[in-house]
Amino acid sequence: MLFGCRGKPATNKHRMNTESSNFATRLRELIGNRQSAIGNSQFSELALELFALQFKCNPAYRKICEARKGTPQTVKHWPQIPAVPTAVFKELELTSLAPEERTAVFHSSGTTEQPPSRHFHCAESLAVYESSLWSWFSEYFQLPISNFHSPANGAGALEKLAIGNWQLAILTPPPEQVPHSSLVHMFETVRQKTGGAGVLASRAGFFGKLAADGAWALDFEATLAALTDGPKLKTQTQKLILGTAFSFVHLLDYLVERDLRFELPPGSRVLETGGYKNRSRTLAKAELHALIAERMGVPRKNIVCEYGMSELSSQAYDSGIHPRAFRFPPWVRVQIVSPETGCEVAEGETGLIRIFDLANVFSVVAIQTEDLGIRRGEDFELVGRAQLAEPRGCSLMNA
Repeated sequence: MLFGCRGKPATNKHRMNTESSNFATRLRELIGNRQSAIGNSQFSELALELFALQFKCNPAYRKICEARKGTPQTVKHWPQIPAVPTAVFKELELTSLAPEERTAVFHSSGTTEQPPSRHFHCAESLAVYESSLWSWFSEYFQLPISNFHSPANGAGALEKLAIGNWQLAILTPPPEQVPHSSLVHMFETVRQKTGGAGVLASRAGFFGKLAADGAWALDFEATLAALTDGPKLKTQTQKLILGTAFSFVHLLDYLVERDLRFELPPGSRVLETGGYKNRSRTLAKAELHALIAERMGVPRKNIVCEYGMSELSSQAYDSGIHPRAFRFPPWVRVQIVSPETGCEVAEGETGLIRIFDLANVFSVVAIQTEDLGIRRGEDFELVGRAQLAEPRGCSLMNA
């Protein structure tokens, strides 16, 4: 007898999700094996297989595909897979999981006036999500960045930094306060993984909190205590500081008001995920990073930007050098498409970012964002939000 996700006798939907579960298991094996490259041919095979599963198991997605005349019989190449606009996640339940199978849901971090997008998860889909995020995070941050991006303007590669050498500081509320935040779930996964790799777990943690109005705020005293060793704001331990753009603005404003500066040791890193959500004054990317360098003692080349969203299960990181081109892991493909024609633009041209994420096993493999990017080979440079698009927490400001 077949059983569903939670041990109950399987319905037809559960039987179909058994196929999705098998796909998820195979994908996790691929993600976990750094020696197995996912080339274009294998990616196409996997994407078409996943599309066929989602067409069968995801009723809302199937209706969208049928309206566009995109079916497993007509779609022959992965770029032809119908992409769902992120706005549709606000209106439809784009999932192959039955309501009783859903153990978690991530919401988009847009304005409070708009309903959020919803990305439903079960234990299996969260396992894929965590495998995806940790594999790319750990590989990206442990290897020289030049392995992923050619140095520009003669700039050298960042030095190699083992994860076990970091002390972690997270400028967001903890997951129990914001259970629907995919970003905080990501940070918690990183915290757990790095805690086991030798980071000073007793001092690694979340230093954000929820204000009375539900906004994200910072515990400034706790943050200072975590990032420094005493009143002189000096420390000997390399730091990895994770936070949204507006969290860094709050921290920097606090430091400026009190004329404080950190002296973080060489090798310290900042991971900045973008996003303001009307929660602080907004700063251009260059200005924000200049302030981080001035007040926290972290050189600009050690400030890495992340690009992700609740509708995805994978994240992209940039090179830390200009132009700041983002790259997703090998199980993701990106197209920059014309908003008028939907066709891929030429190298160096601007269009909308379209993402094909194999880790979205139980959701939708193809996502059409409202973010603008410039095509840079297999990578992309983020420009900002398309005109009239709703602001989002993980969209980045112009460089």
